[in-house]
Amino acid sequence: MLTAFFLIWIRSDASKFSVAQAMKHTLTPQRYLVLLAVVLTASFGDTLLSHGMRQVGPVSLDHLDLLLIALKNPWVISGVVLLIGFFASYLSALSWADLTFVLPSTSISYVIVALLSRFWLHEQISIYRWLGIVLIVCGVGFVANGPALTEHPQPVSEAL
Repeated sequence: MLTAFFLIWIRSDASKFSVAQAMKHTLTPQRYLVLLAVVLTASFGDTLLSHGMRQVGPVSLDHLDLLLIALKNPWVISGVVLLIGFFASYLSALSWADLTFVLPSTSISYVIVALLSRFWLHEQISIYRWLGIVLIVCGVGFVANGPALTEHPQPVSEAL
């Protein structure tokens, strides 16, 4: 509600702008599914890549041939396939929403990656990292109250 008030306050023509318009979302159930696909494919794809690369071992400039070996690892292959799915769903989301809406809206993936890393990859996550993840996710609340797509006024054609 505070965000809606702020939007009304900044707008010079507040009489034509209502709280309902400020809070109006253009997200259909299908678009929520696309955002969910972005979140899940990115989270699981990155986690699978990490798991596979741990099996391959460290890659350095002296041993770039290990990257070719990594492409034969089933975990890496699965991660790449999921990240291709991420890219496709991400492109889809960007076709109907602003980047400043899509990227923060998918920040829940930070929580999913942290949970997968902690309980599946058995990584130790410091309290500072958890705090950072919480701060990022809390910031989504500010973005979620705005419209998914910025409306730009249509240019008026000049008569010749």
